[in-house]
Amino acid sequence: MGRITAPVIAQAHVGVQRMSLAQKVALTDEIFKEQPTLLASILVLPRMGVAMEQLDVAIHVLLVTFQAMKRSGHQWPVVTEDIQEGCLQRLTARARFNEGLPPELVAQIVQQFCDEHAERFLLAFVYGYLGDHDLWAVRTEAEKYLVLATLNLVECIAFVGSAAASK
Repeated sequence: MGRITAPVIAQAHVGVQRMSLAQKVALTDEIFKEQPTLLASILVLPRMGVAMEQLDVAIHVLLVTFQAMKRSGHQWPVVTEDIQEGCLQRLTARARFNEGLPPELVAQIVQQFCDEHAERFLLAFVYGYLGDHDLWAVRTEAEKYLVLATLNLVECIAFVGSAAASK
């Protein structure tokens, strides 16, 4: 079971939605101090062609993720570039594995992945939020980078959370 529960995700999401711009900027400053690599992975997206309105989706996911980490009551190790790269490699390998499989098998594999994920409530939030913003169609390279970056946030949090829990 993960460190981030469904109620914590819900509280974080609602809390971020209610924040003023100044509060979001202050939270972003906090992320820069505590998890700079996570912030950098989102702020680089415009260089990959992600439009500002789509960047808002990724920033919201980052803010909610960070708030959920804080509200969880756990200490979170810093996500390093090496951790981020390893998580991204595993994530893209999973995506490549699914390519060309029959849709019913892909659905089964995705369901199993979600059910067994170390941070399944965070993953569910991100899946839903991306779906709410019609990003699962991945119509452009920019959308592909945005989806990968937001999913990789989840993978990184799951990785460091699992590592911290095992100590």
